[in-house]
Amino acid sequence: MNILGYLQKIGRALMVPVAVLPAAAILMGIGYWIDPNGWGGGSPVAAFLIKAGAAIIDSMPVLFAVGVAYGMSKDKDGAAALAGLVGFLVVTTLLSPGAVAQIKGIPADQVPAAFAKISNQFVGILCGVIAAELYNRFSSVELHKALAFFSGRRLVPIVTSVVMIVVSFILMAVWPVIYGGLVSFGESIVNLGSAGAGIYAFFNRLLIPVGLHHALNSVFWFDVAGINDIPNFLGGQSSIDAGKAVVGVTGMYQAGFFPIMMFGLPGAALAIYHAAKKENKEKVASIMIAAAFAAFFTGVTEPLEFSFMFVAPVLYVIHALLTGLSVFIAASMQWIAGFGFSAGLVDMVLSSRNPLAVHWYMLLVQGLVFFGLYYVVFRAVIAKFNLKTPGREDDEAAPVVTNQPTDKTELARQYLEVLGGHDNLVTIDACITRLRLTMKDRSIVDERKLKALGAAGVVKLGEQNLQVILGPLAEIIAGEMKSLR
Repeated sequence: MNILGYLQKIGRALMVPVAVLPAAAILMGIGYWIDPNGWGGGSPVAAFLIKAGAAIIDSMPVLFAVGVAYGMSKDKDGAAALAGLVGFLVVTTLLSPGAVAQIKGIPADQVPAAFAKISNQFVGILCGVIAAELYNRFSSVELHKALAFFSGRRLVPIVTSVVMIVVSFILMAVWPVIYGGLVSFGESIVNLGSAGAGIYAFFNRLLIPVGLHHALNSVFWFDVAGINDIPNFLGGQSSIDAGKAVVGVTGMYQAGFFPIMMFGLPGAALAIYHAAKKENKEKVASIMIAAAFAAFFTGVTEPLEFSFMFVAPVLYVIHALLTGLSVFIAASMQWIAGFGFSAGLVDMVLSSRNPLAVHWYMLLVQGLVFFGLYYVVFRAVIAKFNLKTPGREDDEAAPVVTNQPTDKTELARQYLEVLGGHDNLVTIDACITRLRLTMKDRSIVDERKLKALGAAGVVKLGEQNLQVILGPLAEIIAGEMKSLR
């Protein structure tokens, strides 16, 4: 597998631990709504909910280790997740400040500061990746009959614990350098203030076509480089009291996405609809309404973005620039809201009572401005360059649209047939909105038929990797495809 394909695999696995964040956001959001003044101090029920959500947020490093190991394992087995946990415990114990002082024979006050931060998402991801590779290599190994009990999957945690001892000694030498580099990168962006937030948002959108935005997000949203924007925001008053959060600053890498996802992209959808040929407007309207609603309500934007990402890449670059501008404006004005899943209406409502959500309602005003901006810019650019956005395709280039089956098993069967069947698929996986496939022969896939079945877009990576953009159905279809043997 090439480097890009491997990074894709890691990016896909990152969605497993990230998927638990909505649970924390909902619990803490309801808690803040119940007790908007005391933040749990004035209501036992609110305190219960806020602490329950905080338990998830505070455990993100170990969740990354377990989730990535599970997500990258060849058959999604619990033994891989257990190996990830074992690996994380070994590394974080051996590299704790006290253990490092004892092993090196130095006073505790001379232990590099990096080891006080050894329990973080970066180390969790590293442990998860290593554990998954060990699982994929050793889960089928058969030992001598005398040791047969420890064969196969039972062998993996044992091998992982031994390997992680070696990894720990390597990290003892290189972790301070890695940590210093990550912190310097994070600080360089933080020192740019609002401009740095805008730059991050610009690249966040640009990386979506290849699915590597998850790796970039982990630097800014979690504790990889010391920023930890989402957990610190969800921590609310406790994060403020602990000095981890600053009102008007924490959340700056999230807030500016709300005007884009709730308003900007629906404005683009309206422009695409109005630019469509008269005979195609009804068909385009059904697609755009569904995609715009998903973006506004939940913050799931890929079905809409993929409708113009490849047919009109200039629009996508404009979209990335406008996203950077939105995040820059929100950060500059200190209009702050945060999310546990994505920047849609649900997360805005849940975060509105968070003590770190300041002037959040101004994001709605900003959103209305961006709705108009997206509509005017998209409409003008489509007309100026005669872009073939949905509904403007040449008649011979338009795919033949079939009636999408309502039965998910039958729909999965049809996707499987277009993709060449199980014999042509090496791996079948999915994240929130994409089928992620590794194929023996990608050339036999008919993209027109995939889009006729309802796919919003297709992404080719390397020689064998294919992503099919399905929206929220992706995981369901992936599960059905696996069961159709």
